[in-house]
Amino acid sequence: MDPLYTAVATATHGRDGRAVSSDGKLDLALGFPVEMGGDGRGTNPEQLFAAGYAACFGSALGAVGRAAKVDVSDAAVTAEVGIGKEGEGFALAVTLRVELPDSLDEETGRKLVEQAHQVCPYSNATRGNIPVELVIE
Repeated sequence: MDPLYTAVATATHGRDGRAVSSDGKLDLALGFPVEMGGDGRGTNPEQLFAAGYAACFGSALGAVGRAAKVDVSDAAVTAEVGIGKEGEGFALAVTLRVELPDSLDEETGRKLVEQAHQVCPYSNATRGNIPVELVIE
């Protein structure tokens, strides 16, 4: 692959530290969620992954919609990223909830969501590595 863009970010002190992008546009405190024993004050890697995946999937959906000449500009994608114990370590699971415009019929909507799942870089990166469930709402 020949990258068109490379994002660079540095995290210090792991989940209880800080994450900063090389251009300074991202600069935030990190913290364990309450559910994992933290105080919940900072954001966490799962929230960042969910935000990135939702945005990327939304863009992929827009691209396949434009190619099919179907307006999905009012669609919304919510990514739920779960983390839990698996064996000796931890694992992730994702649910993508896609809200499509009311004007779109179910069959066309499902086809576009499945096509977006084939072209989205986050979907391609996770395929075969973690479970990703697609839910059309």
